[in-house]
Amino acid sequence: MTIASHPLVIAHRGASGYRPEHTRAAYELACALGADAIEPDIVASKDGVLVLRHENEISGTTDVAHHPEFADRRTTKTIDGVKHTGWFTEDFTWAELSTLGAIERLPEIRQSGSTFDSHEGILRLRDLMDIIDEQSAASGRQIIMVAEFKHSHYFSSIGLPLDELFEEETRGWATEDNLIVESFEQSVLVKLRDRGIPGKRIFLVEKAGAPADLRALHGTSAVTYADHLTPEGLVKLRASVDGISVDRAMLLERDAAGHAIGVTDLVHRAHAVGLEVFTWTLRPENKFLSKNHRRGPSARDFGDWQREFALILSSGVDGVFADHPDLAIVARRSLRAIGV
Repeated sequence: MTIASHPLVIAHRGASGYRPEHTRAAYELACALGADAIEPDIVASKDGVLVLRHENEISGTTDVAHHPEFADRRTTKTIDGVKHTGWFTEDFTWAELSTLGAIERLPEIRQSGSTFDSHEGILRLRDLMDIIDEQSAASGRQIIMVAEFKHSHYFSSIGLPLDELFEEETRGWATEDNLIVESFEQSVLVKLRDRGIPGKRIFLVEKAGAPADLRALHGTSAVTYADHLTPEGLVKLRASVDGISVDRAMLLERDAAGHAIGVTDLVHRAHAVGLEVFTWTLRPENKFLSKNHRRGPSARDFGDWQREFALILSSGVDGVFADHPDLAIVARRSLRAIGV
């Protein structure tokens, strides 16, 4: 097997810029496009099956609303302090979830993805493990799973501990070479470590607020994401995790007009204490680019993604999440060509 390049190009929910996210087509296309790693989001079904969805509320990523047999499952819940109305994976068995079709989550931006709506069903974690094994063997390189655990504190509170279910599912499969785990909740990363789950542990960091597990325990006095990124906070993080993954906006220095003019020192500061740094999410559409990199009037048109991607990669990041992994690979190759 060949060793992945640096920085790692991680297909964000598969090649989600081209196919509905977390589908077999999205994952297999990501591998074909050369992604070093695949990122699934992990939630749980009522009967403890690990399911791959962006959130446990699935009205925006499946056709559940068009299934009259599930109309009475629509409900409102407060999860991690936020009220949501819709259909939730934990209210369905896997057998029921397997009857749903996956749909494009960003139809107003990715109309081509919408043409694949309901063509495929949703997947379990075990299905992706098989895909990774098949694609790694076919390509002669080890494709890595970067597994994100969603709402771990919440799932534990309802008797569906994601760390325990993950250990059972991946026993005998997970190795230091094929797995990275990540979460916005540091507590589940510690639990995974204590269970002996191999692979690097990456703490996801938002621009504002505090982790849901800490808010549940400490309320308004919870340590914030910003606190974790102070010099003292980074040193403390290094004792329990291998790296951080941050919103790409936290790496870009912008002027008053919203133009990206450089990069911040966050990667340098994290590297100084021994932490790796990943960033999310590289997307080429105008809607997601800095103002000076947008081209044309439409939010869904591609802007000057090459310049923005190159700027982000120049920060020295160790991994980038991309909806279009082939474009991130082009940016990585271009950066190398000029010796950055």
